[in-house]
Amino acid sequence: MKRLLIVGAGGHGRSVAEAVLAAGKYELMGFVDDAAPSLQHIWDLPVFGATADLASYRQYADAAIVAIGNNRLREELQQRLYAAGFELATVVHPKAIVSLRAVVGAGCAIMAGAIVGTEAQLGAGVIVNCGAVVDHHCRVEDFGHLGVNAGMAGGSVLGRGAWMQAGSVLGYGVKLEAGAVLAPGKALSGK
Repeated sequence: MKRLLIVGAGGHGRSVAEAVLAAGKYELMGFVDDAAPSLQHIWDLPVFGATADLASYRQYADAAIVAIGNNRLREELQQRLYAAGFELATVVHPKAIVSLRAVVGAGCAIMAGAIVGTEAQLGAGVIVNCGAVVDHHCRVEDFGHLGVNAGMAGGSVLGRGAWMQAGSVLGYGVKLEAGAVLAPGKALSGK
């Protein structure tokens, strides 16, 4: 079993940690967070230190995942983990449903109740939060982020680094451009 480090000890980091523990595919070693050294433990797990020293934590873990909601920061930290020699882990909560025909990139977090449908494609560092749906033939580009209960109808596209906030929806075949934010509860439909 590979040893795993979670970068980010906030709410999303702790949720990802629970998914890791529930799935049982990695041995969770601890966290890295810029709140260190004032933050020293999460539950019974250590917070090793701040993100400035990522390479020094390689001794504790083989793989890592960035569990930070900020898309830009998640991308930056994931690149630094690669440079430090970490394998990028993908975490899938055991209560998520992921099609065997979906493609899931490195460093993704697919949370409880999420659904990733047939032939959907998730790029690197994507978050599919609790209850979110990525329907058949959808594409979520690198570092895209679906908030709680966000939904993508068949064939829609979430651009690189774009964020669908809680309860937002993309209609069939619709694309949300790179870096865009869809407000909570809003829908983007075809023309």
